[in-house]
Amino acid sequence: MSDKTANTQQSSGTVQTTGHAWDGDLQEYNNPLPRWWLWCFYGTIVFSILYWFVYPSWPVGDTWIKGTGTVDYTVVDKGTGKEQAKEYRWNTRSLLLEDLGAAATDPQRKAMLAKVEAADYDQIVKDPKMMEFVRSVGKGLFGDNCAACHGRGGQGVVGLYPNLTDDDWLWGGKMAKINETLMQGRKGFMPAFGPVLKPEQLDDVAEYVLTLSNEAQPSEASARGKEIFQGQVGGCYYCHGADAKGLPSQGSANLTDKIWAIVNIPALKTPQEKQAALKTFISNGVNNTRVMPAWKDRLSSTDIKLLAVYVHQLSGVK
Repeated sequence: MSDKTANTQQSSGTVQTTGHAWDGDLQEYNNPLPRWWLWCFYGTIVFSILYWFVYPSWPVGDTWIKGTGTVDYTVVDKGTGKEQAKEYRWNTRSLLLEDLGAAATDPQRKAMLAKVEAADYDQIVKDPKMMEFVRSVGKGLFGDNCAACHGRGGQGVVGLYPNLTDDDWLWGGKMAKINETLMQGRKGFMPAFGPVLKPEQLDDVAEYVLTLSNEAQPSEASARGKEIFQGQVGGCYYCHGADAKGLPSQGSANLTDKIWAIVNIPALKTPQEKQAALKTFISNGVNNTRVMPAWKDRLSSTDIKLLAVYVHQLSGVK
């Protein structure tokens, strides 16, 4: 409890207290804040008031304080197609458009873009300066347009989006083919064999496919599966090829490597789990679930060319 007993320590030349004492001798100091701290505090108040008026801040009715700060950037008139320099109220969108406009009109950037556009892929790869430009600009293009599906580093998501870092290309891994993929988009398709094959036949085909990548040992079941795969009943070789290494013209997967784009076989532990997962996939097929949009109407041909080179180098292939 606090009492009104006089503070015996409060005398001239000693540290000041509030003048109260608790339990007889427990006292509270009354030290003032450092002057520099107070001035900093007062400065933040002044700064906040100025900020309210210079930049957009508080809502007022159905609008807000728009501030006095402005940003200059160039826009293209939709009617005439001509560029016009205008002054806009400061906000993050205006600031972004200013930065984008400045980058687009930078003489060095425009010159390098023209150089990349005129060069073929071999010339680009062999030129260190152009490759440095490709990595810089391509990273931004990839992050803005591709990373949402393929991930920031291009690792993809098993079952949804291909991994771009493993040099396993469904539609071809040459830069010209990647450019074609970006331009026109791709639609993955595999028919559902559930209505065609019996459950035991699906088991056999799944067993055979697992042997192609050494995920299972050859057996009587896999021998029966091979007959279905290579024969008219299943006809799997039409798309995957007689050697099961896939056909880029069809976008069909190479079944002989250990790269699984849709069914994550390596993550499964037992042979039974692997066979069951693969059987389900063969039964259901792929339809309208593996679609990549066409970018020809969204990005310029030069941007797509930059992306093709950038994506190609993600796999580490020279």
